[in-house]
Amino acid sequence: MLAAALFLYGWSVAVLPWYVSVPLVLFWLFLLLVSLAWWSLHPDRLPWVAAIAYVVWFAVLLGGGIAFDWLD
Repeated sequence: MLAAALFLYGWSVAVLPWYVSVPLVLFWLFLLLVSLAWWSLHPDRLPWVAAIAYVVWFAVLLGGGIAFDWLD
């Protein structure tokens, strides 16, 4: 699930400004490091990490859309 989220985060560059896309991709990298650290220790938490990735991506896109629509 986290690998599939990478495609969402990567293609966000097409619709988001660079100053939003870069922290978003850095956040995904942080989640990847958390997943790698928890691979053996807490394997049951890995789906939740991926779910957080999707929720944050959706919130950033929806929040940005609302913010830019509000500014117009």
